[in-house]
Amino acid sequence: MAVTPVGNPYVESSDLVANYPGASEALAERIDIVGVNPFANAAARDAAIPSPVQGQMCSLNDDNKGYRYDGSAWVLFSGAGPANFTNTATGTYTTGGKDYKYVTFPASGSLVVDQAGFADILIIGGGAGGGGSLSGYDASSGGGGAGGYLTGTVFLTATTHTVVVGAGGAGGGARAIGLIGSLSFAGPIASIGGGPGGGLDQSAWISGSSGGGGGRIGVGSGATGRTSLIATQGFNGGNGGSEGQGGGGGGGAGANGSNFSSNTGGSGGSGVSSSITGTAVTRAGGGGGGGSATGGTATGGGGAGGGNINTGSAGTANTGGGAGGSNRSTNGGAGGSGIVIVRVVV
Repeated sequence: MAVTPVGNPYVESSDLVANYPGASEALAERIDIVGVNPFANAAARDAAIPSPVQGQMCSLNDDNKGYRYDGSAWVLFSGAGPANFTNTATGTYTTGGKDYKYVTFPASGSLVVDQAGFADILIIGGGAGGGGSLSGYDASSGGGGAGGYLTGTVFLTATTHTVVVGAGGAGGGARAIGLIGSLSFAGPIASIGGGPGGGLDQSAWISGSSGGGGGRIGVGSGATGRTSLIATQGFNGGNGGSEGQGGGGGGGAGANGSNFSSNTGGSGGSGVSSSITGTAVTRAGGGGGGGSATGGTATGGGGAGGGNINTGSAGTANTGGGAGGSNRSTNGGAGGSGIVIVRVVV
């Protein structure tokens, strides 16, 4: 029996009949390695090939895809197909001729990936708290910035990935700025929290993914809103006014927070819409600034600012929305918690 230049065996006319069984077995074993043999599913393949060798190939009828053994695991021929997670799917849907499943993490947990590949991911950090004011002082505080907004397609390795969903920052107490939101991450990918709203006589000196709105700082002056710490994850906060006016709106994932307007607080910056779950949802809006007459408005999960003698509203949970600032009331609102969503093609 002879072999081709690439190692495939073949029977020569000079081979003895007694050698044919051995030659036939060698041919069959070679085809097992270099041929793309079909199996019903991965379980049937693993039962038939308990000890695969590097370079061995097969196809699976249940997903109509081809695989190659890379020496440690079966991978798609291209090495760049969709990932698969074994977590219970939150939902499934079809769009653009493709079937998807996704898993939503409203709280921290683990993402178990049994097949390496690409996945679509949305990660939003915790929204920041709104600034605090003080009873008896006709001065407004700034709205909190939205949590960082990160979306895209990433390559996930076949392992268990830690997922952390960032908490929203607490609202500021008397005269105090709010607290920055906590970061969210899945494996090595992270979104930072939003920047806090400025309090009465305290500017929002900490920044975040989106900047917090400015409050009154000193007699007769207003604070400038903070800039975004990471421009790709959020926008700047708006400026606040002096006594009797309004605080600045917190920056959102989609736009800057607005400056105060007379005795009305600035509006929170808009959020960003995503259809990763099959339905369009807008998240990561900035919080509205407090106002001596009317609090600033907010969308995308952000909390509205407190008008007259009111606290700021909290950001909505699992949106990363920034909280509203207060006016003539001690506390700003608390920021909304973040969220992590992972989607794969099935």
